[in-house]
Amino acid sequence: MGLFGLGLAALAACDMAKAPLGPGLEAQHVDQPASNAPSAVSQALAGYYATLEADLLARGLLRTDGGGPDTPYDETDLLRNFEQIVFYDEYASGGGFRPSAGRAGRLRKWQEPVRLSVEFGASVPEAQRADDRRTVADYVARLARITRHPITLSDTNPNFHVLFMGEDDRDAIPVRIRQIVPNIGENTLAIFRTMPRSIHCLVVAFSGEGNDHAYRRAVALIRAEHPPLLRQSCVHEELAQGLGLADDSPEARPSIFNDDDEFALLTSHDEILLRLLYNPALSPGMTPDEARPILRRLLAARAGGPV
Repeated sequence: MGLFGLGLAALAACDMAKAPLGPGLEAQHVDQPASNAPSAVSQALAGYYATLEADLLARGLLRTDGGGPDTPYDETDLLRNFEQIVFYDEYASGGGFRPSAGRAGRLRKWQEPVRLSVEFGASVPEAQRADDRRTVADYVARLARITRHPITLSDTNPNFHVLFMGEDDRDAIPVRIRQIVPNIGENTLAIFRTMPRSIHCLVVAFSGEGNDHAYRRAVALIRAEHPPLLRQSCVHEELAQGLGLADDSPEARPSIFNDDDEFALLTSHDEILLRLLYNPALSPGMTPDEARPILRRLLAARAGGPV
């Protein structure tokens, strides 16, 4: 399990494969007014995550430089890491937090424009909300540049919901998830309802009826108790996973899709994976064997310019 991320996209897509998405209740997207002081449970959780972040930084982890001369990679590395991160899942479909069987699936990504909204639970202070909105806005603009896919912030008919909620919002979380995805399966809803301390944030992406591999809706949940860098790292990993980079790999470096916690933010290596994924030559539903010759051609052309 990744420190910050949870690749549940395939699980959720399978849950939804036989049920068309409902329209959701976006009209109810109203941030809750900030509440009073956090509960003792929330304060303890915030203290735990602050200590964890400080420990990781003291060990030289959570890098924000995107990689450098000490983290070289070539086309062979990129092909191997793309296949692992795109075609495999970290968790079993319908199995909650149970690891997957390790079998390759099919390529998944968005075909329609991605419209992200940012929402906050009542436990999130106003100043923190402003910081998180800026973080998401900056990152969304970066993702759009990298993928060349229409990805925007929008409260009008959003299809990718980014929820910042804390322990004191726990009762509100499943209610809001049901509003966003009315026919969500109970197993998937339970993931949000019973999220343990070891899961820092997660994303679930849903496919629509008629195409099990084209995403149509996603929900990311980020703990409000995280200190700023951990919250930013959650934004980077969960939004990228919700676009189709669902798995982690111990061989991926420099990458946030690795359980070693070396990097906190999207790296140059990860940018290439996203650009490859959203190249029009790769289609939802492709197998690794179908995609591999296309990927080799695209990677071979890297020396001459962008993928």
